Amino acid sequence: MMESTGNAAIFEQARARIARPFGHFINGLWEAGSGEPIAVVNPATEQPIGSIAAGGEAEVDRAVAAARQRFESAEWTRMPAAERERLLLRLADLVERDRDELAAIETLDNGMPFAPARMMAVGSAISAIRYNAGWARRMTGEEAPVSVPGRWHGYTSREPLGVAALIVPWNAPFAITCNKVSAALAAGCTVVLKPAELAPMSGLRLAELVQEAGFPDGCLNVVTGLGAQAGAALVRHPGVDKISFTGSTATGQSILRETAGRLTRVSLELGGKSAVLVFPDADLEKAIPAVAMGIFGNSGQVCAAGSRLFLHDSVFDRFVTGLVDFAEKLMVGPGDQPGVALGPLISAGQKERVMGYIAAGEAEGAQIATGGSAPDEPGYFVKPTIFVDTRPDMRIVREEIFGPVLSVMRFSDDNLENLARQANDSIYGLSAYVWTRDLSTAHAMARYLRAGSVKVNGSGMEFALPFGGFKQSGIGRENGREGVEAFIEKKSVMIGW
Repeated sequence: MMESTGNAAIFEQARARIARPFGHFINGLWEAGSGEPIAVVNPATEQPIGSIAAGGEAEVDRAVAAARQRFESAEWTRMPAAERERLLLRLADLVERDRDELAAIETLDNGMPFAPARMMAVGSAISAIRYNAGWARRMTGEEAPVSVPGRWHGYTSREPLGVAALIVPWNAPFAITCNKVSAALAAGCTVVLKPAELAPMSGLRLAELVQEAGFPDGCLNVVTGLGAQAGAALVRHPGVDKISFTGSTATGQSILRETAGRLTRVSLELGGKSAVLVFPDADLEKAIPAVAMGIFGNSGQVCAAGSRLFLHDSVFDRFVTGLVDFAEKLMVGPGDQPGVALGPLISAGQKERVMGYIAAGEAEGAQIATGGSAPDEPGYFVKPTIFVDTRPDMRIVREEIFGPVLSVMRFSDDNLENLARQANDSIYGLSAYVWTRDLSTAHAMARYLRAGSVKVNGSGMEFALPFGGFKQSGIGRENGREGVEAFIEKKSVMIGW
């Protein structure tokens, strides 16, 4: 280990925090698992850092019952909205208090380097909780003019859906968990959380902080285990009113099939193959590092990663040279080491998947400009990889890789609609990125691109703006007012007088 002196104590504290075997968190109590524990592995070392309980139908049933009992309790239903806001703001303060430890847990559990874990993963979580807390007192209805005969007062109200099942992924577990949990609680729902078995530790730590913040028992319940057992049992459970899932498109499709008969409310934030378009007038000094980290950040394990790069002929050579130079200077290694920019992939299976795509790209005729290999050392590392001479029919261009692999294409046609058609040639439509200093181009591409989010001259997550995808990138939206309304039912009321 080469931790800096200042961080060594934080990582020691984080290791101690997660070393104990974790059970399920149900109705304010920790329950020991009944089956064989599941080891949780540090992807940078391939060594266990702790274990979680293997949950299934029985544990899910108890968790849903606890959430239902709390949802229907007078303590929760009559709690003033201002009190829910206060509790959420208290939770945000606790997360901020433990920011360094939580970031270290995320580094050990997920592999992301400590600096981005602290700034982005935990920083985003704090921002999300505080933003969503404000909606607890703003989920208002409206009066409507009534035109039917008679004298009527017509209005709408917004009411919480009930028990929300939140199933979160392993790529940004803490930020996504905090966003979903705070939105559901702000709306007045109660929660059963199923963390990803590959990176569950920060979610379990959040349960302790929710309890410390003063939320009533049963507001947040956590069941750990494999997706095929605990996750599937949660999706099947008839007591769940809402499912919010972030993960693969294939799993999202499976959730829709399973819940279709019950018409369970579902939000899905799924895969992406996001296009990046760089025009001749772009500020290349800003664009090159931003585009690079847009695909290499978190080792490419980002649903909105800009993995398809379209470069205008006039900037192609300079841009690719700059990208290669930037990528080759990125330090790859364990996230607890100073200066590391890229950590490992999450698992041996994910590393094998990414290396398989790299081999497929070469077999189909794409050329590797840099990377394409894995360091010969423990850990699930893959070097940042840039492909040129790629075609739209190649697997590396069409399929979501979820790794640090960028496919570069060139364009010369100045017809923006034609370019947008190329960028839109994907089953996905989560995000898109445009680099230009021309306002006409920026507004036109924002209109033509079929993606849930279009960012011009930059990237980042803004919690005041809704986030979600077109096409097979999902259903529904998170963030913004829509993110809390995803846990709300609207009711219409007419009173005659």
